[in-house]
Amino acid sequence: MKPFSRNRLLQVLALCAGLAVMQAGAAEPRVVEVARGLETPWSLAFLPDGRMLVTERPGRMRIVSPNGQLSPPLDGVPGVHAQGQGGLLDVALSPDFERDNRVFFSFAEATSGGARTAVASARLNLEAMRLEDLRPLFAQNEDPGGGHHFGSRLAFAPDGTLFVTLGDRNTRREHSQALDSHLGKIVRIRADGSVPPDNPFVGRAGALPEIWSYGHRNVQGAAIHPVTGELWTHEHGPRGGDEVNRTRRGANYGWPEVTHGRDYVTRLPFGKATSREGVEDPVHYWVPVSIAPSGMAFHSGRAFPEWKGDLFIGALRGQMLVRLEMDGDRVVAEHRLLEKLGSRIRDVREGPDGALYLLDETHGRILRLEP
Repeated sequence: MKPFSRNRLLQVLALCAGLAVMQAGAAEPRVVEVARGLETPWSLAFLPDGRMLVTERPGRMRIVSPNGQLSPPLDGVPGVHAQGQGGLLDVALSPDFERDNRVFFSFAEATSGGARTAVASARLNLEAMRLEDLRPLFAQNEDPGGGHHFGSRLAFAPDGTLFVTLGDRNTRREHSQALDSHLGKIVRIRADGSVPPDNPFVGRAGALPEIWSYGHRNVQGAAIHPVTGELWTHEHGPRGGDEVNRTRRGANYGWPEVTHGRDYVTRLPFGKATSREGVEDPVHYWVPVSIAPSGMAFHSGRAFPEWKGDLFIGALRGQMLVRLEMDGDRVVAEHRLLEKLGSRIRDVREGPDGALYLLDETHGRILRLEP
């Protein structure tokens, strides 16, 4: 009997779970190169005039014009811990950007003890091409050594509060379950860094009031659902067990005790269970092979009407773009696109023109998908 290929094995496993996995086919979108010459691009945000603000993990921000011209690095960007997975990470515009010109960004910040994920805001001066009035807003309360699992995505909720996703830093994974630690958490803060009074753990003894949800491993994707306004995230599992989650107020997502992943060395199941009372089950997960998800966006359907409401996720290890076909809050099929591109897709955004834009980390490019 001929052995299964990797893709066929994934299809069989998914079908056993009642989910169809579709490989790329004739319906793939056209890929247009918008810009190249970036070094390890991590995130992009669209400015009102159509230009893009892009972060490079070594610690630079650049403005990229619609025709692909890269600006010199902006002045005023703080120093970052650009080691391992650390560096300059996500960027998002203020909900009131046209009035206040502020941008928000996350980064790995070096400390005397190691490094931690931090968030700051600054005013973007486009004439001087620099960041001004830098304001630190948040930093994890633990700073382990090593260069893994910093997170970090930023997502503004409809009410103007800011969600920040945080990794467990790998060396202290058990702290993901501890409410007195920022490791392995998603926090919710106001734009000035203060804590919203309706956060789930405000007033609870021994719990940090910034925490929104806990039990996470390394969350590198966050998006606000366009209909419900809920936060959706995805996170890296170990060997298998990458998850997509509806990230609810005060909920526990299980890591490291409840997971579908396996240990890197022994290949044995990681943790104690794959499901448990009091732990949120993922909306979707990947086994036995991790795709290493990064970046995510819901599609409005303006560029691809047949994909309206679907969730798009970049894959690093998988080197592809994943389309999760949605029926309300349910994933009904997984479609794998751009597998022949040979690119680690770091970020996915919908542009002001309705098209989908990707950051190709492997080749330092910005790509646009067209019908």
